Amino acid sequence: MSLILCPTKTIATIETLKARIEERFPSSGLGRVCGELCNIANDSEKRGQWIAEPNYWLRALVGVIVLAIAMVLVYSISQMDITFQQMSAAEIVQLTEAALNDLILIGAAAFFLISVEIRIKRSRVLEALHEIRTITHVIDMHQLTKDPSRLQKNVILTDSSPQEDMTAYELLRYLDYCSEMLSLAGKIAALYAENLRDPAVLSAVNEIENLTTGLSRKIWQKIMILQKLDENNFSTLQSPLVPT
Repeated sequence: MSLILCPTKTIATIETLKARIEERFPSSGLGRVCGELCNIANDSEKRGQWIAEPNYWLRALVGVIVLAIAMVLVYSISQMDITFQQMSAAEIVQLTEAALNDLILIGAAAFFLISVEIRIKRSRVLEALHEIRTITHVIDMHQLTKDPSRLQKNVILTDSSPQEDMTAYELLRYLDYCSEMLSLAGKIAALYAENLRDPAVLSAVNEIENLTTGLSRKIWQKIMILQKLDENNFSTLQSPLVPT
């Protein structure tokens, strides 16, 4: 039995994460970003259904055009009065070369028409993947200034230093939420690869998965630093560093 990602369960996971963020950080920007991620996931489910369903009207139109080209070609050949006995070898070679060139051009035109559906779907998917890539960078921006070292006592801040009002525990949860959101963004991208096994789409999905993995790795480096710091060094510690 082959295993595939379930869009419904992925959306449910994102909705649960959004609720967790809003419960711990009410009216936060991170909660709004997670809500946008949920909207993108819902759109991906609808697009996935559209991608999976054949476009019969487009296929019928392409079939009619290809058939018309074939009929015109057959009719043109039938109207040609060619007597090979009266032709020289050079003329036969020229005629054969011209016929092959025409066949290649007609074949290329037919292939272009037949691949119209896949190219339309590929364009829509790549546009959606760009949207996922954008929100991935937005998530990274939210965790960018969350530096565990600012929670230490006797830390020297400047006028331009970000103001950190989170406890160590809250910062730990905030970073963990960002990591989860990045992972789920990669899962949304993977849903498109399930519906359209196109090389360009697979390449774009792999790029997004590498991006989310790299950004998540940076977050976990902060989490590890936060967990290793001595609790006595925290100036705003209120809760133990145990994720819930």
